[in-house]
Amino acid sequence: MSRLKAAVVQVCSGRVVAKNLADIESQLTAYQQQQIDIIVLPECFAMLGGPQAEAALQADEIREWMASTARTLGSWLVGGSVPVRDISDGRNHASCLVYSPAGDEVTCYNKMHLFDVEVSDSKGRYRESDDFIPGAGLGLVDIGEATIGLSICYDLRFPELFRTLVAQGATILTVPSAFTKVTGAAHWEVLLRARAIENQCYVLAANQAGTHPDGRQTYGHSMIISPWGDILAQAPAEGAAVIMAELDLDELARVRRRMPCLNHRRLILDRKKLASESRRHG
Repeated sequence: MSRLKAAVVQVCSGRVVAKNLADIESQLTAYQQQQIDIIVLPECFAMLGGPQAEAALQADEIREWMASTARTLGSWLVGGSVPVRDISDGRNHASCLVYSPAGDEVTCYNKMHLFDVEVSDSKGRYRESDDFIPGAGLGLVDIGEATIGLSICYDLRFPELFRTLVAQGATILTVPSAFTKVTGAAHWEVLLRARAIENQCYVLAANQAGTHPDGRQTYGHSMIISPWGDILAQAPAEGAAVIMAELDLDELARVRRRMPCLNHRRLILDRKKLASESRRHG
């Protein structure tokens, strides 16, 4: 298992959950014989452009579909985000669910950083906290020789999350997203490549692509990036696509061995000493 085949799915999701799921299933059916090890779906893959409360009502149906799809394809399935109710709070998380090749739900990562920003596009103002509450825990999945570290979209702008995932053993980072056209054009590629390079990990980034029912425009350009920062595969700016690449875990180990940046960190490894020296010299 030193080589894994990864597939990243790009879509332009609308408001009808059943249609969105059927479209993704149709895309993946064409690759059923290719023995894909990991499949990553975008953020809000089941619905985008409508009230998330509607998607939350269909969360069980979405989860059943994910389990069936993972089992049918015999793949690890990383499902972008699904509204999942917090039992203690009563509100929803934006949750990245991961299913094993046997169709078992193995982990749930709740999006930590919520997209409450202003963007110079047709939508203008985004308030993710109106629909969701932030998560607090990490998401990691051991798939044998590799460990997947989970994130969702806006998390990409917070490098400390990814460095923490790598400190916990991540070698593959997944970034299911609905990056806007404006912010994507400015920052998508450079942030993805930076996360790959600084953490010496493969990055699998599945983005939404196109214009959605609420007028939101997403950037597309889904990518698979190597630990050296090379773009191994890239989707177009518009429309549905499946991109694939082979992840060579031996090459990842060589990159980390030849340039052992992760072992040379000082602010983390020596933070107690640095804090003491700061107080002494302050």
